[in-house]
Amino acid sequence: MLKPITFLLVCISFCNLSLGQTFSKTDYNKDNNSLLWEISGKDIKQPSYLLGTFHLMCKQDIHFSENLLNAFKYSSALYLEIDLDDPTNTFRSLKYMYMNEGVTLSKLLDSLQYKKIQKFFSDSLRMSMMMIEKMKPAFSSSLVYPFMMTCKTTDGIEMELIKKSKVQQKETYGFETIEFQASVFDNISYKDQAMELYNMIDSIDIYKMNFIKMLSLYKSQRLDEIEKSFNDEPGFEEQKDVLLTNRNKNWVSQLKNILPESNIFIAVGAGHLAGEQGLIQLLKNEGYTLKPVYNN
Repeated sequence: MLKPITFLLVCISFCNLSLGQTFSKTDYNKDNNSLLWEISGKDIKQPSYLLGTFHLMCKQDIHFSENLLNAFKYSSALYLEIDLDDPTNTFRSLKYMYMNEGVTLSKLLDSLQYKKIQKFFSDSLRMSMMMIEKMKPAFSSSLVYPFMMTCKTTDGIEMELIKKSKVQQKETYGFETIEFQASVFDNISYKDQAMELYNMIDSIDIYKMNFIKMLSLYKSQRLDEIEKSFNDEPGFEEQKDVLLTNRNKNWVSQLKNILPESNIFIAVGAGHLAGEQGLIQLLKNEGYTLKPVYNN
């Protein structure tokens, strides 16, 4: 089960400002329907901010609210799932994109399933099967998502934030290494990944509808419904610990050391925020105060 969920898992004029500054007024939501959260309390000297992202969107749909821009401006550094500003990640990732022990896609599927994938990649994506034959099917699945988009020009929220970081001369950091993220998919059987890739292509219209629905939920910032959509996906419960829970706990463990020292801006997939094992609740459990910031 790697649908939009796993994909949620695969930036005015600015100036560089010193620590200790904060913007004069923060507007909070009356409910929890916000993707932007302020982190304060406990041992924090200046608030930090947590943003739920969507990794691939139509470029024209990416908009940052005034509150988000202010929160970002007064933060000292940007923290992402991995440091996407590190050019060596692209080359290092190549080493971890492929299946171990000589496993190939053709060995994981029957001939009819394989031919259907082959036809889709050839006709719809103009790609040779040689490109994905040895690739972890979860990574191959990510190549299908741009096909589901309703626009030609796509971008990611993280990449837009990185652009702003460079203008403001902020450092960008990652909670995880590219090696760790790639290893996550070694904990999901290659057979299951291959079947998910086949199911995606076999039911591409349904997947496209689900992708658009998830994007709509994201735009509406309804965290409770985003969580419900995740939990309703068949098979998600079996992979939840690997894809979300264990990673969230690891990030909170790191944040306990980072938050007392720096006021930072955290941007990770929106699916990591909600629920009893989401970042918001886990940080609350550690004694921090989290408030939803108005983010229209």
